[in-house]
Amino acid sequence: YRGQHAKEPQLSTFNQTEVKAMLGSYTKVLFVRDPFHRLIATFLQGMGINPSFSSFVQDVLDSGTHNASAAWKPLVSLCRPCLVRYDYVVMFGFLRQELGHLLRQAGLPVPGLLPELTDTQVQWTYSWLSEQMFSELSAQQKQQLSRFYRRDLAAFPFSSSFLSD
Repeated sequence: YRGQHAKEPQLSTFNQTEVKAMLGSYTKVLFVRDPFHRLIATFLQGMGINPSFSSFVQDVLDSGTHNASAAWKPLVSLCRPCLVRYDYVVMFGFLRQELGHLLRQAGLPVPGLLPELTDTQVQWTYSWLSEQMFSELSAQQKQQLSRFYRRDLAAFPFSSSFLSD
């Protein structure tokens, strides 16, 4: 079916009145993740072709925000939180707790629909990985990453991020 392969129009191609009308009847959920954790996950998944995390980060920084891959592009530029009024923002690392609340709000049976999530283990693993990977970066790279993700860090409560000042 030809319609299945057609590219969907971007939200930014509509004016604010059209966007408001389209999104008004939907429950809008945004899933967010610490930008440094997103970088680590992208590197570990092999999207970074570099042998070291430091050289991968340098390629990310050199690409700039306009040429960045969606895997590491700042969330604010991807999800437009100033344009779209999200009903829920779900933080990675608190999925079990927040998804349970979201399902209850939707009137759905939580025990039957919620997968087994191990948030505590995920948080510990990313805490350890973040510490290891962050230590590989130069002071200049750390500062540049904080600048690169400054809008994400301001928009979302990533208080324990290594990129927070």
